[in-house]
Amino acid sequence: MLNDTLARITGPDREIGRRVTAYLDTLTKPPGSLGQLEALAVELAAMTGEDFPRVTPPGVLVFAADHGVAAEGVSAFPQEVTAQMVANFAGGGAAINVFARQIGARLEVIDVGVATKLVVPDVVHEKVRPATANFIDADAMTRDEAVQAIEVGIRAASRAVDAGCRCLIVGEMGIANTTASSAVLAVLSGEPVAGLVGPGTGIETSRLAHKRAVIERAIAARRPQADDPMEVLAKLGGLEIAAMAGAYLGAAARRVPVLVDGFIATVAALVACRLCPAARSFMIFGHRSCEPGHDIALAVLDAKPLLDLALRLGEGTGAALAFPLLEAATRMLVEMATFASAGVVSGEPGE
Repeated sequence: MLNDTLARITGPDREIGRRVTAYLDTLTKPPGSLGQLEALAVELAAMTGEDFPRVTPPGVLVFAADHGVAAEGVSAFPQEVTAQMVANFAGGGAAINVFARQIGARLEVIDVGVATKLVVPDVVHEKVRPATANFIDADAMTRDEAVQAIEVGIRAASRAVDAGCRCLIVGEMGIANTTASSAVLAVLSGEPVAGLVGPGTGIETSRLAHKRAVIERAIAARRPQADDPMEVLAKLGGLEIAAMAGAYLGAAARRVPVLVDGFIATVAALVACRLCPAARSFMIFGHRSCEPGHDIALAVLDAKPLLDLALRLGEGTGAALAFPLLEAATRMLVEMATFASAGVVSGEPGE
């Protein structure tokens, strides 16, 4: 499934992008006056291959999994919170539920590796294994398990698109996943761990040195090869990170735009792009997290986020908040009058 998906990912339709760029200048506004919103409309057209792209309804996919490295005390919350939050998602009480309802999104929660057995309605159960191993002592997962988790994400993306979703928002839940994400990013970016690690769920500043030391020990022990993203993912990553990468790849194969959330989601996007560089063309970055590693991950991907609200929750919340900007860009194309249709005299260049 992974190989077939990668083979189906092609680049954006540049010709449609040029056509939409020209059309924007016929609308009743000075050329370029809607700034980044115009660029967003062109991007969406080139991604989807449609002169008048649609992003509604959106689909939200939240992948949940646990991390063995939580045993090292790198999070402010105990591991059992992952399962408790999955139940909260299923009950509709989390922030992502609120924002998904606000934008009329289809929401699916997928257990790809929660440590405990979940007996929760309205959760898709595709557990690859119950949590990763503590990567201080062993590889987080096998290479085959990493592929399986990626394919969980591909299937979730396909379900959403088959259900009619025209844009995907991918979120996560997993205690200690900022630790795993920081480790993966350090290897793939070549940046020192010290500049990547933040408080995650809110650990005290005094414990950040311990978190950094854990990551540095893990990288030294596992010795992943930076030019092999699957090895980096298997040795240091998380099951939900792998599934998110898979969802991005699955969306790209169907020419459906994805709104990338915060730090963990962006690291997953980096993994997806290292597996298939063409997938980058289908990603729009929703917001800038206040996790320090997020700036580095965004820079590596040459990404400019739409919002900067000092968020650090995850779950897909920042991307969901950014979604109305995509809808505005598409409505601008469809609903704005042209100078000709409105009987408005267009200005001359330079006036």
